Amino acid sequence: MAARANWKGHLRLSLVSCAVGLYPAVSSSRELKCHTINRETGNRLKQLMVDSVTGDTVDRDDQVKGCEIAKDDLVPIEDDELSEIALESTHTINIEAFCRRAEVDERYLDKPYYLAAEDKVSREAFAVIRDAMRKKGMAGLGRIVIYKRERVVLLEPYGKGLLATLLRYEDEVRSPTAYFEDMPDGDPTAEMRALAEELIARSTRKFDPSKFEDRYEEALIALVKGKAPKLAKGKSKGKGKAKAGAPNSCNVVNLMEALKRSIRSENGEGSAKVQPRKTKAKASTPSRKRISGKAMAVKTRKAA
Repeated sequence: MAARANWKGHLRLSLVSCAVGLYPAVSSSRELKCHTINRETGNRLKQLMVDSVTGDTVDRDDQVKGCEIAKDDLVPIEDDELSEIALESTHTINIEAFCRRAEVDERYLDKPYYLAAEDKVSREAFAVIRDAMRKKGMAGLGRIVIYKRERVVLLEPYGKGLLATLLRYEDEVRSPTAYFEDMPDGDPTAEMRALAEELIARSTRKFDPSKFEDRYEEALIALVKGKAPKLAKGKSKGKGKAKAGAPNSCNVVNLMEALKRSIRSENGEGSAKVQPRKTKAKASTPSRKRISGKAMAVKTRKAA
């Protein structure tokens, strides 16, 4: 396997165990990296850690973690003290329980990884665990120590391997009550709801992530290419700008009218209004040719 594992160990279900590797399922790296630079010299800047009270620069050796127990009241914690309480990695994911995947709230999902068998000897045991979970329609719950922290991991069959998703703890997930309690229930009419349902039905299609592009990233790349002296001027210029345009909503009178206009747009109504523009554009072409012909005739007579 070409990729490098972030973690290696064993997956165990009761007495069944196999060697596995944990590989990142997503990438946080972007195509274009930007840094803070000096406007005058163009050189990159480096950050310095400064004492918030004295203003003095603090060397790395004098920097230590401080846990806040009250406002501006920090307790220093040394690296060796952190090492003493760090959990020892057992290099084993022990599946402790199983549940229906639908029972896991999406808010608890943190970071996905691919879990694969590391060698030929482990493939059979790995396949037994994977296929049993798939047949029962269950996801496994276990624990893993990664980056010096114990995390709960959700395991579910994914293709020939397993998808291992790190879960957030309960105290990390906020309750929606404070955000939704003042939201009105609303009372849409049957006609409005029917129009909205029709729009949903017409726009329903299979999810394809390739259809969604990072328009800001594209616009930024186009901007950088346009300013780079060694690249052709205007290459890919404006590619992101055209896509990033936000729809104009000033003509929307109310929700009902917006829904009706959307339906008419889906039906292709209003397209006839665009035709006169196309006809006018075609008629202007011969006009330009006749002008060019007259100019050529005058030029010929002058030459004679």
